[in-house]
Order: sequence, then C-alpha cells, then structure tokens
Amino acid sequence: MRPPCDRFVPGYGDANAYFHVIGDHPGVHGGKITGVPFTNEPGIRLQAALADAGLLETTGDQPTVAKTFLSYLHMGVPDGTPSQAEYDDLERFFDAELRAIAAHVLFPVGARATKYVLENYTAQARKISVEMEELHGQEVRGSGFLVLPIADPRDWNETHHERLVEAIDILTATDFRQVTDLGRFTAGDDPYLVR
Repeated sequence: MRPPCDRFVPGYGDANAYFHVIGDHPGVHGGKITGVPFTNEPGIRLQAALADAGLLETTGDQPTVAKTFLSYLHMGVPDGTPSQAEYDDLERFFDAELRAIAAHVLFPVGARATKYVLENYTAQARKISVEMEELHGQEVRGSGFLVLPIADPRDWNETHHERLVEAIDILTATDFRQVTDLGRFTAGDDPYLVR
C-alpha cells in the first residue's frame, strides 16, 4: 500500500497477528524517525509493557513481535496534527490494513484511536464514554473484535504499565480468539475455523 503522502510509517509486525496495536499517527506515538510504529518516546514506554505481557520478544527501533501487529490510524508523517480531511483521506489504507491482518484483539492507543475503533469496529460506541483513564486495560466486546483500549503512553503514571500488563495477561489466559466454525457447511466432521 502506498498512501498519498511524502513520508509514511507502514504497519509493522506479524501479518497473522492475534493482536493489533493501533496508534494515532507517527508524530504522536513515535516512529517518525525510525519508520517503525511505537518507537522513540513514548512508544518505547508502550513497548516495555507489551514485552512484559509477552506480545513483543524484544523492544527497540525494530522490535521482535509475538503474534502482534503495530500501525496507525494516520500512517503519514505530518507536520503538526493532521486535519480531519487528512485522517479521512488515509482512512481507507488503515481499514484495508486492519481487515488484511484480521487480528482477534484490537488495542487502540489514546483517545482518537479508541474513539475510532469503538465507532467503526464495535456496536458499543454509543454506550461507552471515551474516558481513557477508565477504559485503560478494560475489555470491550466488539462486533467480531475484542477491544482493549490503552491510555496514551504520554499520560501514563506509575500504575498504567502494570495495569496494562495484568489486563493482557488475563486476556491471553482465556480463549480470546474470535472465530466461527463453518465445518457444518462442509462434507465430513472436521471443523473449519475462520476469523
């Protein structure tokens, strides 16, 4: 995918990921310098929590992922904050990427990404207020996706890291996969699980 912008930070990680971490844009959540999402500060702060929860094997400018994909709503590297029109222009690239990865769990980072994910990939948007302090590490059942919002790492205090690690540990101890068995429509008794 080649978005219509001079510089961009494409998604990074496992194309068969179970977990998709979604940030705002490279100017907010790192990656502007390295070309890899969630690097530099404050991305490194988030990487440390993801590593402690087992979603990254290594951290740094090119982290080694474990069934995880990292990307942005607005993958372009903006001068300042993108306008709503610029977000709208790149929305199709994000949506295509999200659907191609087809992760089971979405981890939106920060208020903008959380609001977008809740409005577009769940039936919960009208029922949930985007109060990131309350939503941080709380499971939200979506429509085909499980969503676990993450407060913006720039706003973290000493409790956010542990709260996120604990929430991911609880999540991964369950069968979080969102799959359907279509085996009943095929010949034989074998299951046919699809995302």
